[in-house]
Amino acid sequence: MNSFESEDLRLSPIIEDDAELIPLLSTEDEEQMNAEKFPEELPILPLRNTVLFPGVVIPITVGRDKSIRLIKDAYKGNKTIGVVSQKNDKTEDPSLEELNNIGTIAFLVKMFRMPDGNTTVIIQGKRRFELKELTQVEPYLKAKIGEFKEEKPIAGDKEFDAIVGSLKDTSQQIIKNSPNIPSEASFAIKNIDSPSFLINFISSNANIPVSEKQKLLEVLNQKERATLLLGHLSKELQMLELKNQIQSKVKVDIDKQQREYFLHQQMKTIQEELGGNSFEQQLEDLKKKSKEKKWPEEVAKLFEKELKKLERINPNAAEYSVQTNYLETLVDLPWNEYTADIFDLKKAKKILDHDHYGMEKIKERILEHLAVLKLKSLAEQKKGARNSSPILCLVGPPGVGKTSLGKSIATALGRKYVRVSLGGLKDEAEIRGHRRTYIGAMPGRVIKGIQKAKSSNPVFMLDEIDKVGSDYHGDPSSALLEVLDPEQNNSFHDNFIEVDYDLSKVMFIATANTLSTIQPALRDRMEIIEMTGYSVEEKIEIAKRYLIPKQLEENGIQKRIAISDKVLEKIIENYTRESGVRLLEKTIAKVSRHIAKNIAMKTVPLVKGGKGGLAVTEDNLTTILGPAHPKEHYQDAGVPGVVIGLAWTPVGGDILFIETSLSTGKGKLTLTGNLGDVMKESATIALEYLKSKADTMGIAAEDFANKNIHIHVPEGATPKDGPSAGIAMLTALASAFTGKKVKKFLAMTGEITLRGRVLPVGGIKEKILAAKRADIKEIILSEENRKDIDEINKEFLKGLTFHYVSNMMDVLGIALPIPKGSNGKSTEKKKEAVA
Repeated sequence: MNSFESEDLRLSPIIEDDAELIPLLSTEDEEQMNAEKFPEELPILPLRNTVLFPGVVIPITVGRDKSIRLIKDAYKGNKTIGVVSQKNDKTEDPSLEELNNIGTIAFLVKMFRMPDGNTTVIIQGKRRFELKELTQVEPYLKAKIGEFKEEKPIAGDKEFDAIVGSLKDTSQQIIKNSPNIPSEASFAIKNIDSPSFLINFISSNANIPVSEKQKLLEVLNQKERATLLLGHLSKELQMLELKNQIQSKVKVDIDKQQREYFLHQQMKTIQEELGGNSFEQQLEDLKKKSKEKKWPEEVAKLFEKELKKLERINPNAAEYSVQTNYLETLVDLPWNEYTADIFDLKKAKKILDHDHYGMEKIKERILEHLAVLKLKSLAEQKKGARNSSPILCLVGPPGVGKTSLGKSIATALGRKYVRVSLGGLKDEAEIRGHRRTYIGAMPGRVIKGIQKAKSSNPVFMLDEIDKVGSDYHGDPSSALLEVLDPEQNNSFHDNFIEVDYDLSKVMFIATANTLSTIQPALRDRMEIIEMTGYSVEEKIEIAKRYLIPKQLEENGIQKRIAISDKVLEKIIENYTRESGVRLLEKTIAKVSRHIAKNIAMKTVPLVKGGKGGLAVTEDNLTTILGPAHPKEHYQDAGVPGVVIGLAWTPVGGDILFIETSLSTGKGKLTLTGNLGDVMKESATIALEYLKSKADTMGIAAEDFANKNIHIHVPEGATPKDGPSAGIAMLTALASAFTGKKVKKFLAMTGEITLRGRVLPVGGIKEKILAAKRADIKEIILSEENRKDIDEINKEFLKGLTFHYVSNMMDVLGIALPIPKGSNGKSTEKKKEAVA
């Protein structure tokens, strides 16, 4: 509510000319006022920023010439005028359209001439009226008016009485909570016995906009007006209570800060008495550490500058901790501090062989890198040139030893090892750091890794680089371009330390499951080393050499436990389906825990082995691990149109059944099984090629127009894509249209073109191992994939026969017993058997 003066102002009909005080309007006075004759025409006084309500007395300052003339003439006459508020308070000379339609008849109680020359008038509202039409414009407005009768509630209306009571209570609470309203105002509210005047009095003094007051004036029904007013008062009361709460909270916070300040001063005094100040000691420690650093001159100058800035900051200020954190980061970084490399390649080879079984090609390439690093280091030490480390990227399925290989490289070189996981990273600041202006700012993961290693040339593992994301915070993979570029990373800029740091001596090793999600520019900066999955034979050796001893030790089993190769093979084939050995290790851990439980409970249902040990047999496996998972074996469909393809997945290779069926229709091609765009295109190419070779294959041309074709790849919940199923789709279609079954125990993989060529595909080792697990005997590959087979250990290829082809008719000649081609030559290509 607005503040107002509680002067005792009397009504015009009962005051004397020399009276100065007027009482509040009573019910009898209100009735007397309403009984007066209603005038037909009145001079109209526009009001800029207020609304006059009946019965309410307000002072107004008159400044416009027309208004002063009107007041003077009316004061000499019957002192009755019409008061109407303007729609726009900036209008100097309002017309009828610029005035509100409802106004109030007012009585001029007194007129004063102020020292500044303005005229102030005290007016009292009487009754509402409605503007009809203007009768005079000069020297001031006059208008005909009509009566605007108020609708009062019936006597004894309990709801109205309750609203009026609420108005009184809410007004008194506002007066109590507001420091700007004198407490005497509550007495005025209590002494008003007329509900109509109470509503008008509160409306006039409420802290609401003029437009809302005008709306209250225009409401005919008194009950509705009271309800609307109560809503405004409730909002005002809530705002006042909220302001008071905020002020109280601020006062509490200030009191808390003062208390903390005095406590800090007391602590400072106590510390000085004990012989030293902790803040001063902190500064001394920073200075002492800085003298021992071998950092560049630029960093030394920056440190001195920031240290002087810290000395000027109040230790109790929030900025002090930010500045201290920055200086501690600078002084903790290993500027120009390196560990001596051990370039003993024989020892490195021994370490790699000890830590990892198999992977001969991978180890050879790593040793080549170490050899190059050794020669470059020796040559560049003589020249004094910068020696940049290679940046490797190990790509392969999960569990094949990518991360552990990085550890082995660090051990072989005698360097510190740091690992940072980039999986799910979306914020660029995680790489480049936050600017110091932010609360909780810190350096990026690269600088923090260097700080943790305490060496500027560690082996730095960037794990899961293929799973880096991006959003509105930036693209971390773009930030990694600077880190992994040998031409740029000698001056890596972290936003937190604000000075370049040399990363050229760091040996970065990234790991990934696939290259497809790595940004091309980032991929171009790394030396890619592909790590394929393990064969069953390799997994058996890894289990015997590393996994079983490790799990027995971790589970506290000191007895000798014998697990034969046959048992391990059954575990691998029936309980794990992966390229790596991570699930195999978990399965062996489960077996070890079962053994540990039985030993502890002295109920050992295992077969006794030699030398007082125990043996796990095939019969034990079902008890320990539960029923075996069905192995993906070759299945003879017994009908034409079913072909086995070979697929690569992030967890290894797999076989893929491609099924084709024909039905009477109009040549529509339907593809199902959650296939990607590339795989769908392969099916379209295969069908078009088959149409072009219909005569050669003995297929009637009208069959393509009269039959609907449906190609389905089972396991529809699994998304499938890629071009490698091209030759399998062609063979399935040819088998379906010719009615001839595909050769038994045969699988194939290869991309096809419209010209009939068979192109090479990737993931050959994983696919071959999957085929062998499924008891496949023969495999069709592109001629260009021969080199991939040559890299696989011959021991793993026993029992497999490979057919190398260069065109699609070669594929059909092997897979289907069809006649010789139109050129008279046999379509059978040379095959290579591995006995």
